[in-house]
Amino acid sequence: MSLDNHLAVLEQRHTVLDQEISAALASKPAMSDIELKEMKLKKLHLKEEIERLRTSRN
Repeated sequence: MSLDNHLAVLEQRHTVLDQEISAALASKPAMSDIELKEMKLKKLHLKEEIERLRTSRN
């Protein structure tokens, strides 16, 4: 998989997680704080990986 394709996949996963977090916050009852924290942490790790790959590409 090329770097550009890998970045696109990571960005898509980041977007999906962002949408899932937004939906979870809007739902009643909301998901547990632990589940929400885990989703946010995964999203952060994806963002960090995306930035690391973009930096190493240049």
